[in-house]
Amino acid sequence: MLGQLRRDVKAIFARDPAARSWLEILLFYPGLHAVWLYRLAHWFWVRKFHLIGRGISHVARFLTGIEIHPGAQIGAGLFIDHGMGTVIGETSEIGEDVTLYHNVTLGGVSWKKEKRHPTVEDHVVIGAGAQVLGPIRIGAHSRIGANSVVVKDIPTDAVVVGVPGRIVVHEGVPVAKPSDDIDLQHNVLPDATMERILRLTERIEALEQELAALKQTAGRM
Repeated sequence: MLGQLRRDVKAIFARDPAARSWLEILLFYPGLHAVWLYRLAHWFWVRKFHLIGRGISHVARFLTGIEIHPGAQIGAGLFIDHGMGTVIGETSEIGEDVTLYHNVTLGGVSWKKEKRHPTVEDHVVIGAGAQVLGPIRIGAHSRIGANSVVVKDIPTDAVVVGVPGRIVVHEGVPVAKPSDDIDLQHNVLPDATMERILRLTERIEALEQELAALKQTAGRM
């Protein structure tokens, strides 16, 4: 447990250039407070002290603006940057060294008592405002663009943007490259919708040119 807590702090140093000291992180990082209170709540939850676990998570939400259900399973090194409005549901599973920004939702789409929240594998970055819904799997080293809505499984080393979320590739190769390094450039993402509009515009222009050529040929005949 202590090793896991130390890794949570090291994750902030590794991924937040604004972090200046251990003391600053310990005192003034709500994402860290939320994760640590979750770990305490989870300890009670798995030992069937559900009321105490929910009580601790409720206090954590009040103090940090981050809601993590004590039943969720979260690996070491989770970094919730800013975090206000972030929600992690009961059956969510999060791997190691995952980064979430504010207003991210790992939500459910069912009222049944079953696996209904996402599984997020290692080294995933989820941008601000993204909504990841249902018992889907987000592959390792993937990036979810800000304000995307993801409702389908995402493979490893992928980049997802848009509503609904689309996997974006460039010339058949995933934009995100497999790497052990943490990639926080979730703002450097292609615009899938605009690219599709541009392709349609180019196609329309080509068809108009073909139609004009056919009219000229018909006029000469």
